Amino acid sequence: MPQLLKKTTSLTLRLILVAIIWSIAAVLATGFGLATIFGNYVDKNFENSISVYLDTLAATADVDKSAKLVIERPPTDPRFTRPLSGYYWMAADINEAGKITANQVRSRSLFDETINLPAAVVTKATSNPGVDAYYNINRSGESLKIGARQITLPGRHNNTILVVAFDRTEVEKSKSRFNLILMASLIALVVGLMLAIILQVKLGLKPLRQMGDQLGDIRSGKAEHLDENLPIEIAPIASELNALLQHNEEVVERARTHVGNLAHALKTPISVMLNEAGQHEDAFSRLVTRQTQTMQRQVEHYLKRARAAARAETLRTRTPIGPVVDDITRTLAKLYRAEGVLVEVLNKTNAAFRGEREDLEDLFGNLAENACKYGGGLVEISFDDSDAGFIHILIDDDGEGLTESEVKDALKRGVRLDETSNGSGLGLSIAHELAVAYGGALNFEKSPLGGLRANLRLPTADTIN
Repeated sequence: MPQLLKKTTSLTLRLILVAIIWSIAAVLATGFGLATIFGNYVDKNFENSISVYLDTLAATADVDKSAKLVIERPPTDPRFTRPLSGYYWMAADINEAGKITANQVRSRSLFDETINLPAAVVTKATSNPGVDAYYNINRSGESLKIGARQITLPGRHNNTILVVAFDRTEVEKSKSRFNLILMASLIALVVGLMLAIILQVKLGLKPLRQMGDQLGDIRSGKAEHLDENLPIEIAPIASELNALLQHNEEVVERARTHVGNLAHALKTPISVMLNEAGQHEDAFSRLVTRQTQTMQRQVEHYLKRARAAARAETLRTRTPIGPVVDDITRTLAKLYRAEGVLVEVLNKTNAAFRGEREDLEDLFGNLAENACKYGGGLVEISFDDSDAGFIHILIDDDGEGLTESEVKDALKRGVRLDETSNGSGLGLSIAHELAVAYGGALNFEKSPLGGLRANLRLPTADTIN
């Protein structure tokens, strides 16, 4: 059973399995005990009936003038008079060798036959005079239970053995009927217990399942806290989880505040350095300008990365993807209309990004703008939700595309493939690291349009990692 429980990962199944196994074991033990008790009771009652007739024979046994055994008042049960009825009695002398002699008297039901007693019965009866010995035998197709008792009649040298035999068929039928009824009752009891156990476990674990569903809603942004109206055993857990969620939100908010403060604290000194260096044309001023610009780009990069990491840890953020994509594509279509760029959204999605809207705008907007800027004039956007828990935003263009080495360079910080344009070279790097921070990915592939495909993989709001 331990190995079976290890393979059973569901708590519900474990509880049900253990309860059912022990219930079945208890019912089987109870059934076996009841069957044994009833069988012993029937057998004992059967033996008591035989003992009564042995007492009757012992009370009326005597010898006549010719020294023959006689039963002056034989049992009056009519079954002892009906031939081969299955109910018999016999009284016989036993010689010194322990053998039954011809001096015997029998019930009319035996006709001219006799009861062949097993040696074990005779030995047991003679070794304990006055004590009944019982034995089961088969005689001429009959299953009999015999009782034997040794007595000593006054003035006789030989001992006398009294025998009463009853047919065991009715007794065995009674046992079988009882066992059949008992088995049917126990099966009904087991089925009832199983149903009761399943119902009890289901109802008992229902609050835990509700808590799990609520945590999923919190993860997907559909709820803000757990309902603490739960049984007293698990209500403290919900309370502690709510406190943990609140603490997590406060930590994220403090991180955002610190990031903002750092941005403002660095922005002014860097601007002052750039302004001062720009007022001079010497080599030192140009060096300061270049290094300050590098500092500005690096600060921007790491601040965005820090904000992304903080947002990615927030449990309750969820942003519908469709409206963000529509807003950005409309803006880009207007901006690049004069250059003949056509931006099309091929399909729709109802998925929600598990993150901040600002980060989704940075991710998608950066990639879509690059496609408009460096493509051949056609940009197609589509969605693929076949990856469970994630959505792929595919941005295709019909430009010249990128080689494998250019793709690697594009994801490096500070590397600009187009040196003629303005920019820091951090856009694709930030997009890549931002996607990774959210548990997603950014890959560049060959587009069906002939140019470059940006495959942006993002977690959906219903995903629980």
